[in-house]
Amino acid sequence: MNSVRFRLLILALAPMVVLMPLLLFLGMTRWTADYDEVLIANVESDLRIAEQYLSRLMVETGDQLQAVAGSVEFAQTPPGGFAAFFADKRAALGLDFLYYLPRNAAAGWPVIDSAAQGQGRTEIDIFPGAALAAISPDLAARARLPLIETEAAVPTDRTVEDRGMVIHSATPVTLPGRDGVLVGGILLNRNLGFIDTINALVYLDAGAEGSRQGTATLFLEDVRVSTNVRLFEDVRALGTRVSAAVRGQVLGQGETWLDRAFVVNDWYISGYLPLTDSYGAYVGMLYVGFLEEPFTTAKRNAFIAILGAFVVVMLISAPLFLRVAKGIFAPLERMTHTMFLVQRGNLSARNGTEGGTGEIGEVAGHLDDLLDQVQERDEELNVRVAQRTAELQRANEKLEETFRQLVMSEKLASIGEITAGVAHEINNPVAVIQGNVDVIRESLGPHAEGIATELGLVDRQIARIQTIVGKLLQFARPGEFADLEQVVPVGPVVTDCLVLVNHVISQSDIRVETRLEAVQAVRIDPGELQQVLINLIMNAVQAMGTSGTLTLATEDADRDGVPGVCVMVSDTGPGIAPDRVDDVFDPFFTTKPVEGTGLGLSISQTLIQRAGGLIRVRNRADRGACFEIWLPAATATAVPEPQGV
Repeated sequence: MNSVRFRLLILALAPMVVLMPLLLFLGMTRWTADYDEVLIANVESDLRIAEQYLSRLMVETGDQLQAVAGSVEFAQTPPGGFAAFFADKRAALGLDFLYYLPRNAAAGWPVIDSAAQGQGRTEIDIFPGAALAAISPDLAARARLPLIETEAAVPTDRTVEDRGMVIHSATPVTLPGRDGVLVGGILLNRNLGFIDTINALVYLDAGAEGSRQGTATLFLEDVRVSTNVRLFEDVRALGTRVSAAVRGQVLGQGETWLDRAFVVNDWYISGYLPLTDSYGAYVGMLYVGFLEEPFTTAKRNAFIAILGAFVVVMLISAPLFLRVAKGIFAPLERMTHTMFLVQRGNLSARNGTEGGTGEIGEVAGHLDDLLDQVQERDEELNVRVAQRTAELQRANEKLEETFRQLVMSEKLASIGEITAGVAHEINNPVAVIQGNVDVIRESLGPHAEGIATELGLVDRQIARIQTIVGKLLQFARPGEFADLEQVVPVGPVVTDCLVLVNHVISQSDIRVETRLEAVQAVRIDPGELQQVLINLIMNAVQAMGTSGTLTLATEDADRDGVPGVCVMVSDTGPGIAPDRVDDVFDPFFTTKPVEGTGLGLSISQTLIQRAGGLIRVRNRADRGACFEIWLPAATATAVPEPQGV
């Protein structure tokens, strides 16, 4: 294991036997991942096409209904002729039902209620079987589907799906003498023309050799009510159900599914889009997908071809390498043995004529020459070692002196920190003593003149203590006396911040509300306060995205008996995950891995605490997050201890 021969073999063969396969594996893994990403991107694009077609169909239905409601033909049709008129229009427009309701009778569906209030609306609604039967028995019969037991679906006791998924549209009628609502719709159950149109739009070349074998499906909840997925060769999979995993993500959480999924009897690269009704509930899904097996086969064949080529190259190159390497092993082993003897103290060991020929022989000869020089200089080195030892001793003495100076510097720094702590601790009781002296003067009134001398003595001693404390602080932390703090009202700072970020807010549909009710001023560097507020405002704007409400409020607020000002920055964004609320002020914590550093809120907390204030965050009851900043008033004599966020 320790021989030169073995090491050289490992050194030479490792790139070929280990690194090359590893690189091949990593390359194939990366290629497979990129390939899968392309497939997911394709199905996502397909899903958007299907969604756009459904949206366009709904818009066209609403437009057609609106055109009928405002037509002269409808205005001239007597009530007794409505049945024939609506039958003709229903057939011409491809609707499954069309009827008129007086405005006072329009109730029950949000779509109809909206039209009754003067606003046309088109949504997807789920009609119970009885409601369909009331419109037309044929519609109820068309919507009825027997449920087929499906692998991996959520268990159910239901055997029949008799509800109908309907494109439900209503528009107001404001013709002279007619004040009501025109209602129409298209039943999507067993609507094979609708689903086949989507499949044709998405998979234009589905019949071409090597193309994607695509499918499309409309779900009522988790039941396939319109699909071109086949149970058998000529039998569509109507009444089958989606898997529990897909149902949970799409219908349970309202999220789009973009991944591989088992569809009836095979694996597909699938996209599932949740559909909502007029009540805002998730009532169905729109699906498109293509068969995974052709792409899996292509990946497998590509991998086998590359692996086979690699194995062939290995079988050809390995014997050739071993033959060339054989003439190198023996001379190198001799040189290794010579170096071993020299290491053991035998400075007279040499390679001699066994060092080989060529470049390796030259290396062996040079090694012998070097060993001769080593032997000649051995005594000289001993002398130099003694000299270096003396030099090192002197350098060590200098190092010890430097170390003592560093220790003294550390001691002075520690004294400074202790002095600052003592000074700050003295300030509070001094303030209490001064406050109580003032209370004594006020309480005694004219009678205080009898002890004026004693009170004056206390005042002078307090002033002396404050002078001493100031000197101690100036000694310990001279940088804190740079006089950057100012007494500033909070309201103008908030207004200035809005002016500075207006260019960002104006780019989106964000409404700004302000309630600047604070009267008291605070003592802080206005630039630092502005920095904190701008950071919070920008975070709120980014959290809301393109729309929402940004609320900035100030009010006078006491904390632990200390007067102060509270500044609140609220948004209507998604809020903060409950398990991460306590982490937002940690350094390097961020919810924006591509854009943020995670230092903004940590720095803001430091600035506010340095000013004697507190900053905390909470999620609002309705929606969004609220950051609260409390700063003591400029006249406050004490600051409460920080209590965290």
